[in-house]
Amino acid sequence: MLDELIVANLGIIAEAHLEPGPGFVVVTGETGAGKTMLLGALRLLMGAASRRELVGPFAGEAVVDGRFVVDGEEEVTLRRRVTGEGRSKAYVDGSMVPAKALQERMSGRVEVVGQHDHMLLTTAHGARTLVDGALGPAGRRAMTAYTAAWDDLVVIRQKLELLGGGRRELERELEMVQFQADDIAAAGFAEGDDITLAARADRLRHAEDLAAGFDAVLGALGDDGAMGNLASALGELSRMSRLDGELLDASERLEAVSVSLAELHLDLAAVAADLDHEPGELDAIEERIQRLGDLRRKYGDDLDEVLAFAEKAGARAAELGALLGTADDLARELESAADRAVAAAADLTKQRQRAAKQVAKDAVGHLQELGMTDPVVELRLAESELGPTGGDRIELAFASDSGLTPGPAGKIASGGELSRLTLALRLAAGIGDASLLAFDEVDAGIGGATALAMGEKLAALGRGRQLFCVTHLPQVAAHADAHFVVEREEAQAVVRRVDGDDRLTELSRMLGGLPDSERGQLHAAELLDAARNR
Repeated sequence: MLDELIVANLGIIAEAHLEPGPGFVVVTGETGAGKTMLLGALRLLMGAASRRELVGPFAGEAVVDGRFVVDGEEEVTLRRRVTGEGRSKAYVDGSMVPAKALQERMSGRVEVVGQHDHMLLTTAHGARTLVDGALGPAGRRAMTAYTAAWDDLVVIRQKLELLGGGRRELERELEMVQFQADDIAAAGFAEGDDITLAARADRLRHAEDLAAGFDAVLGALGDDGAMGNLASALGELSRMSRLDGELLDASERLEAVSVSLAELHLDLAAVAADLDHEPGELDAIEERIQRLGDLRRKYGDDLDEVLAFAEKAGARAAELGALLGTADDLARELESAADRAVAAAADLTKQRQRAAKQVAKDAVGHLQELGMTDPVVELRLAESELGPTGGDRIELAFASDSGLTPGPAGKIASGGELSRLTLALRLAAGIGDASLLAFDEVDAGIGGATALAMGEKLAALGRGRQLFCVTHLPQVAAHADAHFVVEREEAQAVVRRVDGDDRLTELSRMLGGLPDSERGQLHAAELLDAARNR
């Protein structure tokens, strides 16, 4: 129960202090007086979004404080501050909390039905939300199971998308990179082969000139040339060093020169021998050089880049092979997850069908209490594509009498019928379980005996709980246990409680716009007496 409400600088309400008490509480006033702002204050305390338009001109911020008595004894204080920039701060029992914590704290204890609910219930989203709110324990379990199955399905779909496309795209890329890796590997090149091939090709191209040169060089260095002369000189110097020890160093140095010359002669002889080649070897080497040139045009500027490209292509091929294996696994998982989601959706549909049937049945009973003799209410389920909320599209169908063909409520119901239908459906879906109910002109578009029936219905709902109602109907207001009036005083709205003669004056104004009319006040008194005796 809302024990106390304090509002400051909310819209045109500079300040207001209400202690409504238990039972049925009405708020009345001229159109535009600001009476709906009081329910706006209650919504803020329930964690509704803040907007800078809510802040009035009387201070720098809007402040709403509420003290609630929960479960008959626990006291909870909530506060909401909204700045001129639209930012807000929320408090529970004096401690700062996120705004959503307000709703969590009072969840299931407070329900607010606004004017927009009339049209919301005529949409597929609104109808589904209504039915889902009426699901029992089994239905809620089915909803939880479906949500989990749908989330799994979405995750697997996302994983498949992250693979970079469908299986065909992966296979095409694998075929390409595998061809590139194989193309380079088939050439059989190793690091440094480009330098070796170029040198061998140059040697073979000049083989004849080189052979003649080697013959001359080797002849000049051979036994009949420098090496023979050097051997004779070394033998003589060696003999002389035995006679004169100071010549020993010269002998050793000459011996080293002789060894070096011999080694040089062997190396040159080996190179000369290498000039001997099989016929066609040069052609084969030039073909290899041309093959390397082809690879360089496709894969890199030199052999090192070509070999690096081959390594990357091979690694990508291995990666794609693994991905394709993963894709196969994910495809199987996707099929399984889809099957689970379909099965869970079917179970949820069954639960919704049960809930929809019960809500419609209970709503008919409420509508009969609100003056409709034989109304028809149907919540029709149709299959739709699976989505986050299941595989159902729900439509609200209505007829004011069983002799009429039910149709979409938003198209065939009058304003007054929509008001009663909204109240009946919300009650049927379980809103009556909340300890505090608040209605914002849920009685729009009705009057006469129907208005009296609405007043009786709301008064009955107020027994054992607290019920707020912003209303323009005197027949509803007359049934209230507490009556507050919102009046304009120049640029601001003033909220005051009315009792006794003040209440008769307000009811008289609501009846005929003549608050001071003696006949109007007599009519108001008669209306009050009738309400008290029902």
